[in-house]
Amino acid sequence: MNLLKFFFVIGVLIAQIVVAQNTPVKRNTDLFSPLNIPNVQTPYRTQAGEPSTDYWQNQSDYIVAVTLDDVNHIVKGQVDITYTNNSPDKLGYVWLQLDENKFNSNSRGAAVLGAVGGRFSGNLDGGYNISSVKVNGTDAKFVITDTRMQIRLKESVQPTGGKIIINVAYDFKIPEYGADRMGRIKQAQGWVYEVAQWYPRMAVYDDIKGWNNEPYLGSGEFYLDYGNIDYKITVPYDFIVVGSGALVNLDEVYPNKITKRYRKAQESDKTVMIINADEVGDTRKTRPVQNGNLTWHFKINQTRDAAWAASKAFILDGAKINLPKGKTAMALSAYTKESATDDAWNKSTEYVKQSIEHYSIMWFPYTYPVATNVAGIVGGMEYPGIVFCGWKAKSGGLWSVTDHEFGHNWFPMVVGSNERLHPWMDEGFNTFINHYSALAYGKYPAKLRDRLGFVGRLTDINREPINTPPDVAQTFNLGMVAYRKPALGLFMLRESILGHDRFDYAFKNYIAKWAFKHPRPIDFFNAMENASGEDLDWFWKAWFYNTGNIDQGVTNVSYVDNDPKLGAIISLENVGEVVMPINLIIENEQGIKTKAHIPVAFWMRGNKANYKANTTSKIVKVTIDPEALYPDIDLSNNVFENISDQKIKD
Repeated sequence: MNLLKFFFVIGVLIAQIVVAQNTPVKRNTDLFSPLNIPNVQTPYRTQAGEPSTDYWQNQSDYIVAVTLDDVNHIVKGQVDITYTNNSPDKLGYVWLQLDENKFNSNSRGAAVLGAVGGRFSGNLDGGYNISSVKVNGTDAKFVITDTRMQIRLKESVQPTGGKIIINVAYDFKIPEYGADRMGRIKQAQGWVYEVAQWYPRMAVYDDIKGWNNEPYLGSGEFYLDYGNIDYKITVPYDFIVVGSGALVNLDEVYPNKITKRYRKAQESDKTVMIINADEVGDTRKTRPVQNGNLTWHFKINQTRDAAWAASKAFILDGAKINLPKGKTAMALSAYTKESATDDAWNKSTEYVKQSIEHYSIMWFPYTYPVATNVAGIVGGMEYPGIVFCGWKAKSGGLWSVTDHEFGHNWFPMVVGSNERLHPWMDEGFNTFINHYSALAYGKYPAKLRDRLGFVGRLTDINREPINTPPDVAQTFNLGMVAYRKPALGLFMLRESILGHDRFDYAFKNYIAKWAFKHPRPIDFFNAMENASGEDLDWFWKAWFYNTGNIDQGVTNVSYVDNDPKLGAIISLENVGEVVMPINLIIENEQGIKTKAHIPVAFWMRGNKANYKANTTSKIVKVTIDPEALYPDIDLSNNVFENISDQKIKD
């Protein structure tokens, strides 16, 4: 090497050393900086994540009367809506949701999903026929755009309590398959109708964005005002109807023998047959009349919606649900002979009762008089006080879908989040509480039992963040981003980050404060942080708004001054993008195991750090996350053993 070349090489090496010395060490500043989510300024919500004293929301009360044409599968009738504007704004127009219009061949949903098919598609020979729209008794000007109807008012609805009465006359054909939200199926003894989105409903006007009028495409569910619903369903005399809320005219639609059984079921902790299999089709035993039509009258209060089901083929059974403070409700199941086996729907009422009693004790009392489970074409869908589950479901599958759909009576029926934009606030929360419900029942596997089983989806190249809207998320990702990942996040929050006591207090406070109201994501985040006393911005940012993963590792164990009695230094590393508290099991040479919980603040200054364990003897094994509370994507660095004496290094 000549002299010039030698000095050139030396110069390059010196330059590299200088650059290395001046390159900043990678820190976790971004992870632990404040959450950069727009906290929409509003005087109606506190920074503690609760409704303020000035919080408002509009109210929609409905009186609905329809008739079922079981020959042509048509629902026809009218709805009277009393709309109360509690906002501080004059409203010169109002928006209604016409979700049945999704089942029209010209709908946006048909354009988006027509070629794709799948769960959220549906028959396309339906949609609303609107024959009349009146406001305060006078014909109104209205414009229908896909699944939305705008009524242009002659006089604005006045703020802070102004009211209008909207009357809409309409009909629609019940789709055979209605995006797994509703539909009909023909069983041996007759059609089973599961009817939802069956009347024009008010869109929500709120303090966040004004009118929420996103179209119904299929994947996104619903966002609705609260109010009281009084509805009547007229059907042929030989039909049985079940629906949201209380059956007001029980003695008019059943003969005395059936009403006695019904009332017995309301008081019984064991399942009581109300209409048994051999009575189905024998109208002399089950119907009060033998010709014409019967009208079934239901009421449900402080609700966002109502749904119903009807069939000639229904078997009915029921039992009492025991609620806190001595209150009760009724568990009711409606199914056909195709499902009536001891490993299937004969167990439905037991499942309903178990599920609702658990949630009522653990989180918030059930709020409706009846909880009805219906077997039909819908695989699983929830409405206030009534759910639709697949008629072929059995054993653990039936338990799981029943428990999940009734869990929705807490999210979003009580806590009224915007499902069309933030499905994780109902599906994710519900999947989380389902886990503990299954543990309480103890007969079938819990939802989140295998955290490591999520690793494949969490590391998939096509993964998306939790905050992806449902109609934007890839269909194959929806189960992960809306259900499993947010549920797993809450699980980690309860089991490791906060612990049971602090989590439960904060979560129950969130439910109670937002019961029958409309929280945003930032309200939930603020509520959990304030009530638990923990800054969790790092967690929301990493888990809910990004797609990084957890990978913790233990890299070395040494002793202070090479003496185990003076303590051990355990070197730890956060390889993944998501930081979490560290859970350790430290085993010494006597076989004694000690647990250590290291807070997430351990990672604040970087992804490598040392933890001092107060040992008195040699350590033979250190294990990170021994209970697999986290979906750690690489387990190869989770255990350090065969430890020799080592002196701590600077």
